[in-house]
Amino acid sequence: MALYDEIGRTYAGQRRPDPRIASLIEAALGDAASVANIGAGTGSYEPAGRSVIGVEPSAVMIAQRPASAAPCLAGSAEALPLATNSVDAAMAVLSVHHWPDLERGLCEMARVARKRVVLLTWVPDDPPFWLTRDYFPEILAYDRDIFPSAGILAALLERLIGPTRISPLAIPHDCIDGFLCAYWRRPQAYLEPMVRSGMSSFSRIDARAGLDRLAADLDSGRWAERNAGLLDLTALDLGYRVVACDIR
Repeated sequence: MALYDEIGRTYAGQRRPDPRIASLIEAALGDAASVANIGAGTGSYEPAGRSVIGVEPSAVMIAQRPASAAPCLAGSAEALPLATNSVDAAMAVLSVHHWPDLERGLCEMARVARKRVVLLTWVPDDPPFWLTRDYFPEILAYDRDIFPSAGILAALLERLIGPTRISPLAIPHDCIDGFLCAYWRRPQAYLEPMVRSGMSSFSRIDARAGLDRLAADLDSGRWAERNAGLLDLTALDLGYRVVACDIR
């Protein structure tokens, strides 16, 4: 069973595309008129005004795609059900860390795309986010194991696909897409089960002890004391990166 068949039942409500992030993905796609969205989920960030085909392994996620969304095929990144050179670009948004074989998935993206591969991903290069540093270190340990650093990712893409550009994506304080770090200035949100339901990281751990510590620190004011420097920021670099790779 695909992971999101189990955890993705409320995903469409929690993981809505943020227009500021969407604009960066659109820019990375450049002049691509046709796009394959790999790990397409419920259709977030699929660009308007272009021909789009999604590929998604979870039937639960496909069923949540709105009627207006692009067509979506059942399939995995490692064996895309698409013809070679059938689209201008292949994109994957916060998806590659779920692939059992990253290299094979990237090679498949390069096989089906004529011009470029675009990723939105996370790199473990910077100091940890307060949520994982202070309350859920097990999430940090897991993510640092499965996500390659920016240098390793760039070298991998250069070897497998072609010239690569990696750009920081600062997360707005009022981000409407509910991924793990989206609520960096709204800590109370992490106490809400519905908010956590859109974050795959919480599906892997017993979060009760960390949630109790967070609730206590919010009540006592300790969280605000520790993180006072965040409260006046409008955006924050938390390790998310937009990656554009031109096919050699």
